[in-house]
Amino acid sequence: MKKPTSVPTMKDVAREAGVALGTVSKVVNGLPVGESYRIKVENAIKKLDYQVNHYAQGLKANKTYTIALLIPNTVEPFFAALVQHINQLLLQRNYRMLLCTTDSDSSQEQKYATMAQQNKVDGIIGLTYNPNLSIEENTPFVSIDRSMGPHIPCVACDNFAGGQMAAEKLYDLGCRNVAFLRIGSSLTNEPNKRKAGFENGCLNRKLSYEMKILDDGDSLSFFDQFLSEHITNGKLSFDGIFCVTDRIAYHVIKFLKRMQIRVPEDVQIIGFDGIRILGNSDYICSTIVQPIPEIAQMCIELLLQENLPAKPPLVCLPVSYAAGGTTKDCP
Repeated sequence: MKKPTSVPTMKDVAREAGVALGTVSKVVNGLPVGESYRIKVENAIKKLDYQVNHYAQGLKANKTYTIALLIPNTVEPFFAALVQHINQLLLQRNYRMLLCTTDSDSSQEQKYATMAQQNKVDGIIGLTYNPNLSIEENTPFVSIDRSMGPHIPCVACDNFAGGQMAAEKLYDLGCRNVAFLRIGSSLTNEPNKRKAGFENGCLNRKLSYEMKILDDGDSLSFFDQFLSEHITNGKLSFDGIFCVTDRIAYHVIKFLKRMQIRVPEDVQIIGFDGIRILGNSDYICSTIVQPIPEIAQMCIELLLQENLPAKPPLVCLPVSYAAGGTTKDCP
């Protein structure tokens, strides 16, 4: 009978690589070592088929190496891209992601947060809508897009600057009478600042504007009705539109096409988020781009860096503008 092969240990890897045990430990835990040492250790790990025992690591360090991510869904491209970047960055640090899709349900958000804490996750990143979300004080938590108190860091893009940038860009491209379309949240959150930024940009450029703001849950068809009321003899009274999300912009573009109003010849449109076709191809419209990789990176750094003297209550990351075929600056 063939004798069972013993499971290789970290000591076996060190022996095979010809390095110290501490060097193997650093490579396994993602700590910096000399490139030549790293290659030797990785080759030895591959040759011996060494498997890292994350459970044993967790017991020793009093960690689970698991981070929970609370996100509304993975259907919306912005959320999906955020999930992708956070997961990749956690894997690089040898952490696993516990993905909790909440469907923007406040009660579901609390259930997931409680479940994550019961499973002793090392921290939670949350894009949530529950105004009374309860998180234990000893559980590190980073919020996306919503300030939840002085002791919980919030990471967001500079929404005010993005709204202002959209207004000024429309003016610079020749627009003189513009519309602002938004579905508003009852919560006080960072994306709500897009409205104030847009108004400020219009004032700076002396740009005439009108607003249509819907409540959460309202049908996008209300935007169709609003725009229809501003069409006379086949001509739209607005020559520019700012939509606070690319999803709204996409809906509006389709409606205007049905009404035989040309984009961008008759009306120029700018959205917000930076959504791309198929996730990594062209932008679906001209847009204010959220820095999704940087948002993901900042969330993880704030969550995992224990040596920070004080974590900032709000981190605003800069946005940028990208032409995407619905404005006249496109080639």
